[in-house]
Amino acid sequence: MASLVEKVTRAVLRLVAAQSPQKAGELAFWLFTRTRSTKPQSDKERKALDRAQARMAESETVHLVIPGSVVATHVFRPLSAVKTGQKILLVHGYRSRSDHMVALADALVAAGHTVVCLDLPGHGASTGRTLHLGKAVEAIDAAWRQHGAFDVFIGHSFGGPSVMAAAAGAILHVPQRRPDRIVTIAAPSDMADVFRWAGKFMGLGPAAQNAFERQVLRFAGRPLSEFRVDRMMHDIKIRTLVIHAEDDKEVAYSNAEAIARTGPHVRLVMANGFGHRRIVSAEPVTRTVVEFLDEEARDAQIFDMPLPCSREGDTVAATDSRRPRRLA
Repeated sequence: MASLVEKVTRAVLRLVAAQSPQKAGELAFWLFTRTRSTKPQSDKERKALDRAQARMAESETVHLVIPGSVVATHVFRPLSAVKTGQKILLVHGYRSRSDHMVALADALVAAGHTVVCLDLPGHGASTGRTLHLGKAVEAIDAAWRQHGAFDVFIGHSFGGPSVMAAAAGAILHVPQRRPDRIVTIAAPSDMADVFRWAGKFMGLGPAAQNAFERQVLRFAGRPLSEFRVDRMMHDIKIRTLVIHAEDDKEVAYSNAEAIARTGPHVRLVMANGFGHRRIVSAEPVTRTVVEFLDEEARDAQIFDMPLPCSREGDTVAATDSRRPRRLA
């Protein structure tokens, strides 16, 4: 059942659309990209942030300026100076923050890697009230310029298309930032699906929906139709690990299959039972990511090796895009 705010929003958009579908589309885009308060939205989230607080305080926080926002990056370094790991950028999803990526960051740091967690505009410790793919890529570019080139991009949920767009140079006014490897976790593959869902949620008619979608051209320099993984990444063969749960209720598993179809350089792993949010901190998933990054020393041999998981009897089997495997 729709809330009062949702009902009022739809009524206002219908009223504006009756006079000007273009204005309704512009208003819908403003509402769609407006970020919420960074305060915890539930007791569950508050407890999760409390658990991550001490670890986040141990990181080195560096603030970076982009148009309309000051974004925060949190650097976690391995304790051992002997290990020479990779430099990894972690990007969270919409209505999330770096605090929720701590378990994954810790697993990577324990393996000897340096991890930079990015708070997207309007999220976590970053300022700003607007977030869309263009702003996310600007933030990734700022992190790249400040911290140096990254070997690996890891994106959860909305962070997935964000890192892929950065690697593809999909936002015309932002330089291409291409890592050696990419990991996506519970990520959408086609931003047009997201816009269609948002338009339906806001009750937009066909004319206003078209105007809403045309706003992408204004901030990205490309139409919305270009922001699907097969078009962004069609000639970019970066070794990629795609992790997704079939029981994900927010982003359908078919999105992972679409990413995997971009080529044999993509490996698809099913992580059933972890849904959309728990998946990013689940131990079997974090171990799988660590193993994927460690494969450089073993080259492609890892594709035929089982990856260990935390629960007895569980195995994540590495595979190429044609033979996805799952957590038992």
